[in-house]
Amino acid sequence: MTIDPAVVEENEGKLAKVLDVYEARLSQSQEDVAREAIRHALKALKKRHLVEEGAHTPAYIALTRPIISQGSEWKEKAENLEVELQQCYKAQSRLSEQLVVEVAESRALKASLQEKETAIAEFEKELTQTRDECSQLKKDLEEKIKALELVMSEHQELKAQLEQMTIKAKNAEAENKMLVDRWMLQKMQDAERLNEANALYEDMIERLKASGLEKLARQQVDGIVRRSEEGAEFFAESTIPSVCKHRINAHEGGCASILFEYNSGKLISGGQDRSIKLWDTSTGSLSTNLPGCLGSVLDLTITHDNRFIIAASSSNNLFVWEVNSGRVRHTLTGHMDKVCAVDVSKVSSRHVVSAAYDRTIKVWDLQKGYCTNTIIFHSNCNALCFSTDGQTICSGHVDGNLRLWDIQSGKLLSEVAAHSLAITSLCLSRNGNVVLTSGRDNVHNLFDIRTLEVCGSFRASGNRVASNWSRSCISPDDNYIAAGSADGSISIWSIPKRDIVSTLKEHTAPVLCCTWSGLGKPLASADKNGIVCTWT
Repeated sequence: MTIDPAVVEENEGKLAKVLDVYEARLSQSQEDVAREAIRHALKALKKRHLVEEGAHTPAYIALTRPIISQGSEWKEKAENLEVELQQCYKAQSRLSEQLVVEVAESRALKASLQEKETAIAEFEKELTQTRDECSQLKKDLEEKIKALELVMSEHQELKAQLEQMTIKAKNAEAENKMLVDRWMLQKMQDAERLNEANALYEDMIERLKASGLEKLARQQVDGIVRRSEEGAEFFAESTIPSVCKHRINAHEGGCASILFEYNSGKLISGGQDRSIKLWDTSTGSLSTNLPGCLGSVLDLTITHDNRFIIAASSSNNLFVWEVNSGRVRHTLTGHMDKVCAVDVSKVSSRHVVSAAYDRTIKVWDLQKGYCTNTIIFHSNCNALCFSTDGQTICSGHVDGNLRLWDIQSGKLLSEVAAHSLAITSLCLSRNGNVVLTSGRDNVHNLFDIRTLEVCGSFRASGNRVASNWSRSCISPDDNYIAAGSADGSISIWSIPKRDIVSTLKEHTAPVLCCTWSGLGKPLASADKNGIVCTWT
């Protein structure tokens, strides 16, 4: 029996395919070695088949007969095996692709792992630094706590001292109030004695009138003859103004202060243009211009001998001019903010008082040219004036209170809540017993300076105070009050009738100040545009 070479080759092919499948299933690391071994095994098998072909041919022929009969069945099995082999190849390709993807993912994960390990190392380094900082902060906190405990203990001690000082202050306040009450009682007694003296003096004046000395009687001021270096002050009966006699373009940028010379119709004005001007009210012409002011003029006053004009300036200074020469005699420095109010003593021309927005009131000696006393208070002062005896200062403050100060000691004598808003103006009456206060609450009050009791209250529906330094005034005969308004009008009240007797309208801008001539007329007013009007 002979072996069919075709069958042998077919079997070898199948075996090679099986071996290839087997080789594919081997791990990647042993694949090459396995292939070489298989090749050697195939060569050896071929040789063996060739050697044994002759010996086994009879047996092969005998065996092939049943094999041939089963060839179709084996063929089907081989085809099935080939189909399975193809499926194995496909599965192998899919596994290879999956292996490539997994290898790529593994590499990516390895890189990510390295990055995370690097980040963890950095975080560990930052954690170490943070722990060091935390320990340092903990030490600092302990030191701060110790310092805080020390400060708290000091605070407790200071609190105890403050309580003791508060008790002492209350006791001192009570003593001060008692002294003020005694002082007020003494002033009232002095006022009663003064009234008795005035009554005696009026009786003497009646006798002098009978003797023909009428001129001396006209010079009396509420029973007291006040004399300056140039003669007695003369006050005539005031008239109710109704007609604008002159409209003067006085200053650029506004005029905040005007006043008349004593016993004269000459008007003095100061404005935002840093100038002081003197006007002849009979003609409305400019007579003198006083240069030298370094800031806006907020308030003016003049000595009773008409020799010196003092201006309060926004440059934090006071300027004193000699009227005859027109030159600056003194520049009073010492305030740390704009000076908003000034007044000169009615007893002598030596003492001047000023107030500024540095919360101070200063007393000046004009002969020496320096400050002699400084009063410090928590509320800024907008307006002030001297009493008739020259020993007391009246001040109106931003908190709405009217206060009285002793000029020698600088102590607060008494105070009263005069207005609900800031006081803008103070004007002392001719007899010195009544002071007019005006406030941003649009109310004008009369206070008895001896008792600080309200003697009268005046207001009008259209009258509104224009600024913190709006100045109102009392007529020389103490019968009328004049006050400007933000709408440009001027209201005139009768003090005895407690009612408005006239409303003057000429200004087109808010009226900032009004002043009455000591001769009884004219009345002068100034507005925010620098226009000055005289009224008769």
